[in-house]
Order: sequence, then structure tokens, then C-alpha cells
Amino acid sequence: MKKIQITTKGIKRSLKRFDYIQSIAEYVWNGFDAKATMVSVTLRRNAFGAIDEVIICDNGYGIKRAELESKFTPFFESEKLIDPLNRIRNIQSAVHGKNGIGRLTFHRFCSEAEWVTTYKEDSGNQCYSITIKSDSLDTYSMTEAVASEREQGTQVTFRVLSVEISLNDLRKFFSKEFGWFLELNREKGFQLIVDGESLQYQELIGACEDFSLVYKPTNIEFNIRFVRWDERINNEYSRYYFIDSSDKEVFKQATSLNNKGDAFYHSLYIKSKLFDSFDFLNVDANQATSFDYSTASEEFKYLMEKATKYLREKRRPFLKIYSDYLIKDFIQVDAFPKYSNNSWDLIRKQELEDLIRELYQVEPRVFAKLNVEQKKTFVRFLDLIMDSGEQDRLFDIISEIVRLEPDERQELADVLKSTKLSSIVKTIRLIQDRFRAISQLKQLVFDKSLKANEVNHIQQFVEKHYWIFGEQYHLVTAAEPKFEEALRRYVHLLKGEDIEGQIEHPDKNREMDIFMVRWDKQVDVIRNIVVELKHPNIKLGKKQLDQVQTYMDVIMKQEEFNASNMQWEFILVGNDFDSSSHISNFIANAAHHGEKTRGLVFNPGKYKIYVRKWSEIFTEFEVRHKFLEDKLKLERAKLDDQYNHADEIIDQLEKSSATMPGQHKVGTANVMNFV
Repeated sequence: MKKIQITTKGIKRSLKRFDYIQSIAEYVWNGFDAKATMVSVTLRRNAFGAIDEVIICDNGYGIKRAELESKFTPFFESEKLIDPLNRIRNIQSAVHGKNGIGRLTFHRFCSEAEWVTTYKEDSGNQCYSITIKSDSLDTYSMTEAVASEREQGTQVTFRVLSVEISLNDLRKFFSKEFGWFLELNREKGFQLIVDGESLQYQELIGACEDFSLVYKPTNIEFNIRFVRWDERINNEYSRYYFIDSSDKEVFKQATSLNNKGDAFYHSLYIKSKLFDSFDFLNVDANQATSFDYSTASEEFKYLMEKATKYLREKRRPFLKIYSDYLIKDFIQVDAFPKYSNNSWDLIRKQELEDLIRELYQVEPRVFAKLNVEQKKTFVRFLDLIMDSGEQDRLFDIISEIVRLEPDERQELADVLKSTKLSSIVKTIRLIQDRFRAISQLKQLVFDKSLKANEVNHIQQFVEKHYWIFGEQYHLVTAAEPKFEEALRRYVHLLKGEDIEGQIEHPDKNREMDIFMVRWDKQVDVIRNIVVELKHPNIKLGKKQLDQVQTYMDVIMKQEEFNASNMQWEFILVGNDFDSSSHISNFIANAAHHGEKTRGLVFNPGKYKIYVRKWSEIFTEFEVRHKFLEDKLKLERAKLDDQYNHADEIIDQLEKSSATMPGQHKVGTANVMNFV
């Protein structure tokens, strides 16, 4: 029986930070520290299926009987040495623990631990056992060493468990604890077996890539493996691991992308014959050394420059994805200023979002650990900076908040310089795309050789460009939804309520081509527009006007469509009127309302019906945009593309910045932000 140089109470106090999973992990690390290439963790179950023993085996070099006392007797009480968050793994990964700390952590989850260890002597393998109980951690017993046919290694058995072991929790923790280490030693075939299955730490890998670099002056080659981890790896920085030609790790150091306020967790494993004789501690190129190379070598400088650049390039698209999550979070906490739904404010909002994305990609630490009020303050501060054109001030402020590397400073400066230009370019492009859209629509309705039809071409085009009939509207339905579905979406869009949308009317199954709404909250008026589109070859007359009047009749008799603050416009659109003069007579009869030029045919209070020709709509657009066209000097000829079939125009719809959001769907969107 041997005594450890600290009391049981002192040991338990020193190891109180370990939970049972960390404790088991310590024994796994002890196996790898003993030069094991394979460690297995077996959960032994009793007749009732409950786990009553944990067995850890390794094929390491074992514990020599003569060295037992020197390994087991000393126990330092230094918190730095026994804190699981301060392991001695700063320079190499070859040695994890120190002073045999892990051997006593078992008291966190069981009452007894027994080691059976086999080691090699000149006379052959020797085997003996060691036992420690949790109620007397300061003492241990051991047997005499005897000759054995067992392979080298150590088996530790933990009995009388005091906690419930979760296999899933073990595997998850082990992946984050040992994944980077197993990846480091994968060429050596290292394995961690957990309850009979090899640990699938690869599930934690978000991206992986192998590539090579060659320093041409001396033809030194570096074979590199990049791994990005989906989660933070336990107690290990993102590092470079330097490996010699025999697959031995000789050094490691943290990359420059640690603690940047993002989740870009990564490892870079670098193998080269350069590291066969390399001094990582010498930074003086003029100092005499027995090594062939050092960190002052040109080969190493080349490697680090290329590796750092590679990591930054890998990080950029990764941060771009996370910047989308950042925008969603800011929207969720209502951090953005209130914008109108007109095209100009939409561009301003988009530019602010783009600036936030770019800032995050350059320096995510700026956005780290902000509470809700700080998020709102910072986003509105950015909006004011953009609006005032004081981007240079923003650069100075951010530079004072976080320390930027020279390349980061230049990247940030470039982002801020391009912000205003980006807004101007987007605005000009929007105007150009609107002129192009009108040109395309003209061809659809006037050029018979394109063979455009109502449903597949004109309907789809207007559905994407409903701004033609009014700015700042939201599309409720288009084409297929019947009146009951239109009512359901309408109520959900305005109030956020999901109703059944039941309508009692013989024409409730009719379908409106375009149904859009705008809520002017400043004057509390809900403006609604229903558009009926007709095939270019169909002339407008009584039949078509009756159809629109039927729509109005359904609307007028439904309570939810008739609040006191609701106004309705019904627009029938085609190329020309028929010869009956039916439409012309209605327009003449309604002329006293002062809207003859807009084709008003019916005006009973808050309901209006218009019949319009496409030529009139196009002329109205030209007049409304003439000032912008003159100022921007648009080259209209370049916008008037020629097409052989209407399908070609429809295929290009998504490429235009002038297209609008799709129709509202219940369950996929919240109440919309109205003017």
C-alpha cells in the first residue's frame, strides 16, 4: 500500500472541475500520451441493460513497475497544472497530461478504478495491477509484476458507477475533444473506439481540402490538409500543425484567425521534409544553429504567407454565409430603421444590409456579444453614417474599437469607399431595368410574331412587375388562387391572422389575375388594386367589363374586404376596345369625375373600375419617368432587346433588379411592413 502526497479531501477539491465525461477523456488522453495508436472505451452492461462498468484499453507502452512510485506518488496541488482548461499542449500535441493527473479523476463518476498494465522488459512482457478507491484517493495498492503473454498496453476498469453514462454524450464530446488529434495522426492509423465503433469525428468536419505548395527556389514542397470544424473543438485553438516526412508532429502554433468573433474553427496540417531538421524557437537568421532550417528561413516565410492568405480566402465565403444569419438576427430584434416600401428606400435598406455583411466579413469582432439595445444602436448608427456620407469617420471609429491588421485595414477602407458608389449604381440599374421591362412588355402585347399568350407570358410578366400599376404595393394573389384563398391571404397580410376565408357568393371560385394591397398607415387608408389582363388579340367590350364587375360584386359583399378605410380600384387592361362602343360610352358617362384620361368607367364611392389600353399605360410611364431619363441620358436603343419568342422574355425575368417580391403565402411570412 502506497500513500500519495496529498489528502483525499485535497485531491477531490483540486479535481472538482472535472465532470464524468472530462474524467473519462483524461484516461483516453493518458493512453495516447503512452504512445498508443488505439484506445477503446467499452461500456459493460448488466443483465438489465444498465451500464455498470467502463473499461478503457490502449496499446501504449504501459507503466513500468519500477517507475510506478515516481508516477503515482507525487500530486501537485497547482491549479494551473490540474485545470482541464489549461492543459500542457501549447507546443506539441504528443504529450497531453502531466504528473498523471487523469488517474484520480475517476472519483467523479465511480467508486473504484483498477489498472492492469503490461510493459516490455528485456526478459519479456511484464504485467501487474493497481487499485485505487474513491474514499481513499491518497492511497493505492498494487500487485507484483509477473511474466505475461499479454500485448503491451493498459486497461483501466471503473466499477460501481455513481452517474448515468450517456453514449451519445460521450461520442459528441469525444469528437470535439479528440477529432483534431485523430486527424493529425490519421496517416499513422490512430483510432478511438467507443463502445465497439470507431469514433466518427468526421461528422464534425464542415469542410476539408488537400493541396500542395512548392517553394520553387529550393523546390521544397508542403503537403497541406485544411479542415474546418462545424463546432468549437475542446480546449484547442485553431492551429497550424507542422509534421515531418515521417508523419511526426514537431511543432504547432495558433493561426492568426483565433478570437475574431466568428465561428471559423479550423486546423491546418502541414507536412514537409523541411521540418525534419527545423528549429522553431530560433527567430534570428544570423544565429548559428545545428538545424538546417528555422522560422527565419525563406521557405518558412513563404509557407506562412501562403497559408495565411489561404485561410483568409477560406474564411471569406464562410463569413458571408454567417453574415446572412446576422442580418436575420438584426431583423428579428427590429434593429433596422423603418423604411418605406418604395424602390428608393428598398435600395437604401439593401445597401445598409450589404454594408453590415461587408463589415462582418472584414471584422466580425465588431458585432460580437452585442445585446439587443446595442444592436439597434449600432445598426442605426451605420445608417446615419451612410446617409451623411461620413464613411471615413466610421473607419476611424472601428479602428479604435478593434486592432486591425494592415490587410484588414485596407479591406475595410475599400468597403467604405465603395458604399456610396454601390448605392448610385444600384439606383441607375433599377431605372434601367424598369425601362427595359416596359420595352419587353411592349413587345409582348404588340408584337404578334412573339406569340405571347395571356397566361404564360403577360400574366407571368406583370406578376413580377406589378409596380407598373402602383408603387409600394404587396402582391396578395396572382393567377390561380380563388377568392376564398385571396381573402385568407389578405387578412393574414394585414393582421397576421389565419382564417378559413369562407365566402358565400356564386362567383367565389373566380380568379383574379393580379390582386395587390398597400396600407398607408400615416393616413390609415388601405388601397387595393385588382388587375384583369386580356390576351393581346382580345378586344375589350361588355363581356370583359362584366367580368370585372363580377369581381367587384364579390368584394363588395364580403365583410373583411369592406372596412371603412379600404379603397378599391379594378383595372381591365387590353390592347383595344371592340366596335360596340360599350366601353367608350361608359368612359364618356363617367367623365364628370375628372378621370377620363385614365379610363374611369365606374365610381360608386370607394370602388372604381378603369378600362385601360396598354398604349396609355406605356405613355403614362414615359411621362412619369421622362425627367429621370433626361438626367441619366439612358441609351434607350441598348435597352430595346429583340426576341424571337415570348418565352425568351419570361426566361430573363429573374435577372432584372426591377422585379418585385412574389405573392403572399399564409404560414411562410409574417404581417408585412406597410408604409
